[in-house]
Formats: sequence, C-alpha cells, structure tokens
Amino acid sequence: MMLLLFGAGVAAGALNAVAGGATFFTFPALMLSGLTPLVANATNFVALVPSNFAALPAFRAELNALGRDLIAPLATGATGGLIGALALVNLGGDIFASAVPYLMGFATVLFATAPYIRQAVERRNRRPTELGGTVPMLLLFVFSIYGGYFGAGLGQIILATLVLSGYDDFHITNALKNSIIAAISLLSVAVYGFSGAVSIPHAIIMMLGATVGGYLGGSLSKRVPQKALRIGVIVFGSLLTIYYFVSHP
Repeated sequence: MMLLLFGAGVAAGALNAVAGGATFFTFPALMLSGLTPLVANATNFVALVPSNFAALPAFRAELNALGRDLIAPLATGATGGLIGALALVNLGGDIFASAVPYLMGFATVLFATAPYIRQAVERRNRRPTELGGTVPMLLLFVFSIYGGYFGAGLGQIILATLVLSGYDDFHITNALKNSIIAAISLLSVAVYGFSGAVSIPHAIIMMLGATVGGYLGGSLSKRVPQKALRIGVIVFGSLLTIYYFVSHP
C-alpha cells in the first residue's frame, strides 16, 4: 500500500508538471488504501500542498508585476476555498461519498473542456486587464468553492476564467493561477487539519512521491506530448466516474 501511495504521488507530481490532473490519481489511490472518501479528500489536499506552492518562486517577476492586482483574486480564491472546505467538514462524509461519482464526472468534463473554452475566449482578442467585473469574479468565487470542496481539474478551469477576465500573457496568467490555487489550498488545508480529517502517514508518503514526480515531470514534459497525456487523464477520469457510479449507486 505504501508503494501504491508513493507511485500515485510520483504520477501526480509528474502530471502536474506536464499537463495537470494529479487528483485523478491521488484520490482513488487514497480510497484504495482504506480511507473514507472525506479523509481521502482531506489527505489529498495536504499531500499536494507543496506542489501548489513550489512553482511560485519561479513566477516572482510576474507576481511583482501584478502588484496590488493580486489582492482581489487571492482574497476571492481564499474565501471560496474556505467555504468549500467548511462545507465538506460540516456536511459530513456520507453526503460527500454519495457525491463522489458526480464530482469525478464534473472534474473530468472540466479537465476536458477548459482548454477549448480558453481558446474560444482567446480568439476574441480581448486586451489584458486586471481581474475584475461581476461575471469573472463570480466564476472565480464559485470554482474556488468547488476547489475547497474537491478540486480535481481546478487548474484548467481557473486558467479559462482568467483568460475570460482579459489576461492573454501566458506567464502572468499561469502565475496568477498558481497563486489562486495556493490560496485556495492554504485555508482548505487549515480547515481539514483542525477537523482531524487528515491521515498524516498517508499524506507524507504521497507528498514524497509527488516531490519525486515533480522533478521527473520537468524532463518528461520535453519528451512526451502533452496532448497524449491529457487524453490519458480524460480516459482514466471517465473510467473512474463509471466505476464510482457502479460501486456507489
């Protein structure tokens, strides 16, 4: 079981570095290890926290350029993530367990469609602007709640939301996306930690695997087509969705 968790962590770290979709591997592995859905979800958040923060130093210049424009999206993401985590803890494991098939299906659809949504928005040739406006901020808030509650496929849809807000510089958009997800994760992990829902041994093993995977993913990204990896994640997510619907009717 330790090898399974470590291997899932390696796959998750590599995927995050190349195409995204780590939770599609880590969450099922934690479930297979015997954890309840709620504990598996909380432990998954903790295990992936380092990877959420690890990329931020590389975007120091972009984050400095954003300056005060970071405040609103980070506050929105943190607030939404807090609400999502509190909802999970207070509603209890039974409701979350019954929602897992739908959440996994929704995450798979998000992961599959977000790049096309992003491309469609980019074709409108909107000028870059700060994240603002009622619709983009509301979308960011809603998806941040989803991120605090479950979060699979979140990175892709946050990118699409930022493009919809007018950002067209990839490096700035990616830096802001990573910052928002880090803000969502930070408060969510705090809630899960205080609630006692995290299995620390499982989290540590998977965290070590994700660190190794993140290192390997850097070189892997230059050799393996991202499109092929994305298709693999989508197929795997679809199979997981079917499995969870069959095993948790």
